[in-house]
Formats: sequence, structure tokens, C-alpha cells
Amino acid sequence: MVRGEVSIVLSVRVNPRASKNAIAGRRGEALLVRLSAPPVEGAANDALVDYLAKALSVPRRQISIVSGHKSRDKRVAIGGRTERDVAARVSAILNRER
Repeated sequence: MVRGEVSIVLSVRVNPRASKNAIAGRRGEALLVRLSAPPVEGAANDALVDYLAKALSVPRRQISIVSGHKSRDKRVAIGGRTERDVAARVSAILNRER
């Protein structure tokens, strides 16, 4: 996570065409997110923004893909949350999945 002026930037590794949407852990410094959407015409990017908005309890408009629009490795900006809050929510999701 990198803290910006008004947002947190996460490194995310996306695994498209998974059986369900889920945060599956970490892959190096990146958060591993599995998405059921295919990587076609931005469907996986839209699914990523939708899923992170629900998982982190932020409005969809507060989440944007900064880089990696056509890659599995992305940088995602999350506004309206502190670094501590995002880390706590991700930890809670990972603990719940175990």
C-alpha cells in the first residue's frame, strides 16, 4: 500500500475467470483477487472495482484503476479510507476466508 494525498494505492494481482469473487491472499506485495469475470472488454476491471467497493465498504466512485488496465497486475486507488482501515478490512476478509 502506498499512501497518496487523498487515497491509498494498492497493488493488486487479478485472477480472472475464477469460480467466485474473493480476496485470496497476497502474492508478494500485491493483494491477490479472484474474479469470476473474463478479461474481455474491461469486464474484469469493472468486476474488480465493484468487488473492492463492496469488500471495503466504499462507494464505487472512490475506487479507480491507476495502472494495469490490460494486465493482471494493477495499481488501484481507494479514496475515503485510511491505510489502517483498508489493512484492517483486508485482514478481516482473509481471516474470514480461512
